[in-house]
Amino acid sequence: MNRGERRALRHYRLRGYRLLDANARAGGYELDLVLRRGRRLLVVEVKEKGGPTFGHPLEMIDAEKIRRVSRAARAWLAARPELAGLEVELEAVGVQGRRVERVPLA
Repeated sequence: MNRGERRALRHYRLRGYRLLDANARAGGYELDLVLRRGRRLLVVEVKEKGGPTFGHPLEMIDAEKIRRVSRAARAWLAARPELAGLEVELEAVGVQGRRVERVPLA
């Protein structure tokens, strides 16, 4: 797990989420973080950039990346029937220094 993923995980843990999996391979792709809080399952794609001169980390999320995360999430869930029925959401997190920005992936 890289520094950005650790910072994002800390952000979510402080908000009551529990880590189910990290850097999981599923459907031919990788899921950075899979978290759960109650009946909500959250699949998170984490992007980090070192400084403002490199642009915003969320700029790296495009339609293809969203498709890959969705496909991996479906494959990950298919292998875990005990989690069926949970509310599943996809998010992207941009990490710049200490700042963590969350956006939903549609």
